[in-house]
Amino acid sequence: MTTIDALPRTPSGLIRLARSGPWDSVRPAVVVAVYRLWLVAFALKMLGSTWDMSWHFKWLRDTAAPPHIINTIGTVIVVALVIYQARFDVGVDAWAKRLMVFGTGMFLIAIPIDVINHEINGLDITAWSPSHILLYLGTAFMLLGCFRGFWSSTEPSRTRTIIGAVLWGFFLENVLFPSQHQEYGQLSLEAWLAGSPTAEPMLLEFAAGQLGRPVDDIAVQGFALPVDSWVYPMWIVSAAILTLVAARRFVGARWTATAIAAGYIGYRLVAWILLTGTGFPPSLPPLMLLAGAIMVDLAFLAIANGYARAIGGALLATGATAAAAWVQDYSIGAPPIDYVAFAWGGIFLAVAWAGLSVGQRTPALTSAPATAHPTPAPEAAA
Repeated sequence: MTTIDALPRTPSGLIRLARSGPWDSVRPAVVVAVYRLWLVAFALKMLGSTWDMSWHFKWLRDTAAPPHIINTIGTVIVVALVIYQARFDVGVDAWAKRLMVFGTGMFLIAIPIDVINHEINGLDITAWSPSHILLYLGTAFMLLGCFRGFWSSTEPSRTRTIIGAVLWGFFLENVLFPSQHQEYGQLSLEAWLAGSPTAEPMLLEFAAGQLGRPVDDIAVQGFALPVDSWVYPMWIVSAAILTLVAARRFVGARWTATAIAAGYIGYRLVAWILLTGTGFPPSLPPLMLLAGAIMVDLAFLAIANGYARAIGGALLATGATAAAAWVQDYSIGAPPIDYVAFAWGGIFLAVAWAGLSVGQRTPALTSAPATAHPTPAPEAAA
């Protein structure tokens, strides 16, 4: 079998190979190389996004800021990969291709919309704005297409399981990106009230001007915490925990949700050290997420019936996350939390979790199509 080392080293060489062969003999090695590049691309996008959030709590926005450049390099790699895979059907089936192309198209359309929005409205005071949501959705569809393509075009193995979990880890990071606004905003507001603001005066003046106020406590709170206190807990349960449920369902390995949540929190803690060590504002990572992730995995291990698992698992995961949020808030701090919102998030989680049990029988959500390599482990498909 042809190895990755024997493949052409340039994009033009890979295109010539795809057009003239011997294509069938080298396709497996090309698939491996392509998905390694996907990991590099998403790692760059994640690093750029992490730095970007902290950057925006310190400096006035700049389209050509270093975090944007890092993110853009990752996006360019993604676009090149999607074009290559869609053109030559490398490591994709029809659904993977649709998801990749749709997500990339949405992301590319959202970029000029976001730039124009910032040029017109200045800061665009929240990470929860419509133009930003388009960027998150585009990235989410890219990742779903990438996971499906990778999962359906590679043989079952420990490596496939690990890489599949990593891709869902990138998906979790994308889901949780907007909620970082509250995680950075809480400490930013506390620093202002303590008389040692982490934001530069130019940023504070600009933000206050957009709110039509002088630079005072109300203006800084409007910049740092622009959404209600129910948003954060609702999003953690209904979006982040649901992502872990989907990851456990599609990757299938025991403790998938726990490993992904622990990996994400570990990444945020390392990023916290690096950012604060270089003078950027700190955040409050969602340590509470780990408690909910453990309950997700326990529900998959202990409850056989899909609908009972959805209801029981949602109850356990929501309760554990709410309890861990209280402990985190009491011990090291957390963003503003309306604890009633956990209940509403839990209801949504139960319904969506049950929907996954139904949706797993539809072609679009099946992790491996009939023409690709099936997932053999009975427990993994539970």
